[in-house]
Amino acid sequence: MFFMINSNKMFFFIILCFSTLISISSNSWLGCWIGLEINLMSFIPLISNSNNLLSSEASLKYFLTQSIASINFLFSILLSMLTLKNFLLNDFISILINSSMLMKMGSLPFHFWFPNIMEGLSWLNCFILMTWQKITPMILLSYYFNMNFLFIMMILNVFIGTIGSFNQTSLRKLMAFSSINNLGWMLMALMISENLWMIYFIFYSFFISFLCFMFYISNIFYLNQLFNYNLNFLIKISIMINFLSLGGLPPFLGFFPKWLIINYLLINNLIIITLIFTMTSLIILFIYIRISYTSLMFYSIKLKWFKIFMKNNYLIFINFLSFISLLGMIISTFFFI
Repeated sequence: MFFMINSNKMFFFIILCFSTLISISSNSWLGCWIGLEINLMSFIPLISNSNNLLSSEASLKYFLTQSIASINFLFSILLSMLTLKNFLLNDFISILINSSMLMKMGSLPFHFWFPNIMEGLSWLNCFILMTWQKITPMILLSYYFNMNFLFIMMILNVFIGTIGSFNQTSLRKLMAFSSINNLGWMLMALMISENLWMIYFIFYSFFISFLCFMFYISNIFYLNQLFNYNLNFLIKISIMINFLSLGGLPPFLGFFPKWLIINYLLINNLIIITLIFTMTSLIILFIYIRISYTSLMFYSIKLKWFKIFMKNNYLIFINFLSFISLLGMIISTFFFI
């Protein structure tokens, strides 16, 4: 299992799930804010570990950044309630609410906390932070768009997510910048329609969960560990397939949601944004291919005392998920006509 089953962890995990439901089903901004606060208070005990200084530091950093975002959100709610409606102020309030939601999910220009906190977390907590913790801010963001502001943020997300991925030796930081890059795509999907956002988010969560699972069972946190001779070749192939799928290489399943977004952008003659999105995807694919190629072609160390014993159930599960990721695009043509 990802973490030792104990009643405290399970209790906070259940509250974490319910807090998201509270926020997205609330009919007032104040109810949304309460849900966000419950979410924060339930995630901190999950990430804090008294035996690990890095996770304790990460939990404190997470608390501070999320508190600032919550204060900003509450201030903008109160401002919208107290002031008279006029266009200039509405624009300002919408930017404030959008900014607080972007800070909650670790988007540009409030992304600095995200890779640093990821570095101190276990793979399960990384998975929760990259997927589940983005649901509430995204849905709240869809209630109150500022189109011009979000277009700039989207372009910045895909740029910085790509540039930040260069020369990363830590896989957790690499996944964090990959998440920032995908956040740009998710924001675009959200602006198009909530159904498209849901499709993109489900696909993205699938690839992230598989990669986090692979890194967890192999106990891998840094790039040089991928070059290990003792590491199962099947694991390396599976990691490569899912990296390429996450980057959106056409034959793989990860290209499908990006294809839907690109198709919409081209129909609406948004050529420059399409060019930026596709070019940054190509650059991030180059980074993933470089990592995959070096891990498959170069074996740096072979340690006699280092063995990874893989259960047959794990191997079957890995084979099945890799097969879906590899041939899912072809299979999906039977369902989406």
